[in-house]
Amino acid sequence: MSTDHTPKIVGIVWGLLILNTLGSTGAKTIIPLPRSLIQMVTMGALVAAFALALAANLRLRIRASAFVFLLTLLLVPSVISSANLESGFGALFRCARLALFIGTLWLLSRWWDGSLTFVRYHIRMYFAVLGSVAVGLVISPGAAMPETYGGRLVGALWPLTPPQIGQYAAVIIGLTVLLVLGRRTDRTSAAVVIVPSLVLLALTHTRTATLGLLIGLALAISSLILTSAPARRFFAWAVLCAAVAAVGFASALQAWFLRGQSQENFTSLTGRAKVWHALLAAPRTTSEYLFGAGLGDKSFGGLPIDNSWLAVYNEQGMTGVALVAAIIIVLGGVALLRPPSLSRACAIFLISYCAIASYTEAGLGDASPYLLHLALAASLLAAPAAATPLSAPEVPRRRVPRWAQRSEVT
Repeated sequence: MSTDHTPKIVGIVWGLLILNTLGSTGAKTIIPLPRSLIQMVTMGALVAAFALALAANLRLRIRASAFVFLLTLLLVPSVISSANLESGFGALFRCARLALFIGTLWLLSRWWDGSLTFVRYHIRMYFAVLGSVAVGLVISPGAAMPETYGGRLVGALWPLTPPQIGQYAAVIIGLTVLLVLGRRTDRTSAAVVIVPSLVLLALTHTRTATLGLLIGLALAISSLILTSAPARRFFAWAVLCAAVAAVGFASALQAWFLRGQSQENFTSLTGRAKVWHALLAAPRTTSEYLFGAGLGDKSFGGLPIDNSWLAVYNEQGMTGVALVAAIIIVLGGVALLRPPSLSRACAIFLISYCAIASYTEAGLGDASPYLLHLALAASLLAAPAAATPLSAPEVPRRRVPRWAQRSEVT
């Protein structure tokens, strides 16, 4: 199905899915928002997304998708482990949320055709989220860059953490750069998105998002070098600028990258390594090893895990780890087998970014922005739907009387 036939309601559904994955915990906002109210908004967005997707696809037409199928299989260890209620009734609630999330993706798969439609939805919605961050920064700089986060940018209107803002900024910067190289948008429109997003990314001091952006773009542009002259020019200029920056601004870049941390704190990944070692050393039953302890808040011992693979291991066991690994491998393999194109380059960028971020961020095993990024990659790698040829209506044959047949013979 072509882009022109994608109803506008699909874009609304995608925006609601993004709203659902913004989360309910983070920095203190200018106007205090009760967590229950935020959860009501985010969960209500998911229910509304499923209802609208169902209304747009009443005939339940779906496309075969290995990505969504593997996500559906991921529900099995999630439900098995959560049914023990080791993580409380909240685990079953999170399973229901994940089921609604996957169900909405199945309904939207009807419009996955390898076009850039969902890329534009992605950029617009996340740019709107970053717009709210910028407004909060203008209204109250102190609340937007609090000392509790080391002076890093947070959401002052909606509780967003620096890693979240950095992630959103990096993803839309990368996608917009690729659209410019593919001549699918003009430079003025691209600058309106890229420049403020770069400023916000710098203010978050998010190393993971910055590395994911740079490495993901390098891989994506490399896939276009043989077929795109703009990609070759951009790659050459990027290498030159990177070399100049590395020589001329080495000390400034190092200071930004370290964020004032000690060498010991930096090497332990801001304390993450201690949580990881404790999680791996904790005793587990055979059931917990295979299926995990149930969906939770991605923490261990009251501290955030901040690693997708260990978070999945903790909550969905080795079965979940194997399924998440299969998702990355399948998407990456399909991307490598596709011929060079802008859609393929965008998919490579998203897959690479999520793979890199998975080392210091959690989210690949539950409804999250990372799963939405991978869902977008899956939509870009989907083959265009074959057009059904219009067959001419069958004309009923008229019965010829025998006397007419004899007269024709004579």
